[in-house]
Amino acid sequence: MNLEVDLAGLRLKNPFMVASGTFAYGIELGIHLPVEKFGAIVTKGISVNEREGNPPERIAETPCGLLNSIGLENVGLKRFLKGKWSKLKTIGIPVIVNIFGEKEEDFEVLAEELEKAGVDALEINLSCPNVKKGGMQFGQNSKIAGRIVEIVKKKFKSGPVFVKLAPNFVNIIDVAKECEKKGADGLTLINTLMGMAIDVENKRFKIPSGVAGLSGPAIHPVALYIVYKVYQEVKIPIIGVGGIYDYASALEFLMVGAKAVQIGTMLFVNPQIILEIIDKTKEYMRRKNISDINQIIGCMQIRKYRR
Repeated sequence: MNLEVDLAGLRLKNPFMVASGTFAYGIELGIHLPVEKFGAIVTKGISVNEREGNPPERIAETPCGLLNSIGLENVGLKRFLKGKWSKLKTIGIPVIVNIFGEKEEDFEVLAEELEKAGVDALEINLSCPNVKKGGMQFGQNSKIAGRIVEIVKKKFKSGPVFVKLAPNFVNIIDVAKECEKKGADGLTLINTLMGMAIDVENKRFKIPSGVAGLSGPAIHPVALYIVYKVYQEVKIPIIGVGGIYDYASALEFLMVGAKAVQIGTMLFVNPQIILEIIDKTKEYMRRKNISDINQIIGCMQIRKYRR
């Protein structure tokens, strides 16, 4: 029974990995979980400089979901390379480093330094605000998104570059196609949806900033639809993410075309969920007499292009 997949040149022992921002930097829970059994680890987002993030409250539960406004808190590039990466690279599975910036030059610095460090792959978060454009997210403009991809690809040669996109206020297919055109090796779909929640008794927002990112099972059908649609328009592989809560919801992403998946919010509920998904997927494959997990990838549609 084969669970191995080829993700833009990364050989994964299985297609199940953690989503950025939901598993710290990838090493903290290693003392409790056999993370070497995962397909890959995606780190918390890394910026050039340290960030304190937003003041509390940062998270709020919603029906079947979670709102968060962490503010991209992280230790910054130098501390990450010195303290986190030295441990991460010994785990024995691919490590994808998520990166973000406030201006285009930040992405160039991050790509160059992480290339020197020899990281396995990058995931560009284009849902962060561009300070030079009045706070507009990089991913809201296909040309800007494509330019960021070009910048990163020129500096990072040691592995594939994935682009993480959100469908907020944008035609995500146009952005995805532009990222592919400019050299992206794959796409991560989707980042959180914009949402809010209100404490009606106290007449205040549950998240002080008002707007926050919605994740969890509530967004799963939306994410699944977007992967389904984008898969028909691009040749590069897709990592599906958004509201996975069991093995079946993970397999749904594979069936509509994702080559791998990321599990996020449900890790807060059940840190063992990826291990359980791996075991349940093996059981499913035995029941269905499937010898290779690649047999189900894209089985729910006919795509325009063939890999």
